[in-house]
Amino acid sequence: MDSNSSILFFFSALGVFNGFLLSIYLLFVRKKNRLPNYFLGLLVLMLSIRIGKSVYMVFNEDRVLLYLQIGLSACFLIGVMLYYYVRSQLENTKKVPSSWKIHIGVLLLFIVVVGIIYPYETYPELWRSYSAKFIYFVWGVYLALSAYMLREILGKVFKRKQSYTTQELWLLLIFTSNVLIFIAYNIGRFRWYITGAITFSLALYGVIFFLLLKKNRSILFQDPPEKYNAKKIQSTEADQIVARLTTVMTEKELFRNPNVKLKDVAAAVGISPHKLSQLLNDNLGKSFNNYINDHRVEKAKVLLQEENRYTLEAIGFEAGFSSKSSFYSIFKKVTGMTPSEFKP
Repeated sequence: MDSNSSILFFFSALGVFNGFLLSIYLLFVRKKNRLPNYFLGLLVLMLSIRIGKSVYMVFNEDRVLLYLQIGLSACFLIGVMLYYYVRSQLENTKKVPSSWKIHIGVLLLFIVVVGIIYPYETYPELWRSYSAKFIYFVWGVYLALSAYMLREILGKVFKRKQSYTTQELWLLLIFTSNVLIFIAYNIGRFRWYITGAITFSLALYGVIFFLLLKKNRSILFQDPPEKYNAKKIQSTEADQIVARLTTVMTEKELFRNPNVKLKDVAAAVGISPHKLSQLLNDNLGKSFNNYINDHRVEKAKVLLQEENRYTLEAIGFEAGFSSKSSFYSIFKKVTGMTPSEFKP
């Protein structure tokens, strides 16, 4: 083994070793564990076994075919562990539903039965060709399902000025790492097989670096706080608050201030910012920004119909928008038309 190969072996093997340590920590060591953390531990374990198989295959001439079979079998379960990790994290699942157990059990039984009936040692070509292709296909399917679960978070990537929560950044990191490893293996199968192992090591160190921050660990490894301590505000009280809110917005037109904050509107209505946020989200189904922008759009529609002496940009500012671009984009999103198309 030359010096370059030795470096690659050390880097790849170290990634596999650290992957096993992280999976053991998530599965057995960490106290007060959550269900998503178990799925994350299983995901890292399946990846570590699969990557270990690659390192063993590339740098060991005396190969035990059972090890290769175990590595490919673990690969079969990577996608499903990713999918259920993402789902359990987003839904804050406390207990594994029966349907999940059946789903995972069927996949596990399938790969075990196939491995017993068609072992790698007896059917090496079957595992190298058809089985490998099917395993990567299944992995790809669960990547697509995971992407669908993360569609709202992934959508932020293509939008400007979008902020992310720590959980959203973490899920993007885990998902993107899996995609990169998946791509690396599919490319490496035809050219440089160790690519997947190197990609895994790099991704793993990125994950570990993210977890080094105590704040991140406390958020990711614990149940997220309930959005609100209570359910929806009772209809009678909610109607009274909505009436006051409507009066304030109509008479004071606070939305025309581009820098208006939740606390400003709450103070004008006479309730706490927390309660106003609860009312908007749970009772009206809107965020504060969406609520304010709806009023701005309505004001802009009135100005577009009545005021001919204002430019479109000036109308946007009069309605409370902070810029021409935000006026145009939000107006079109709400009405389906641009301000110039709406203007008579």
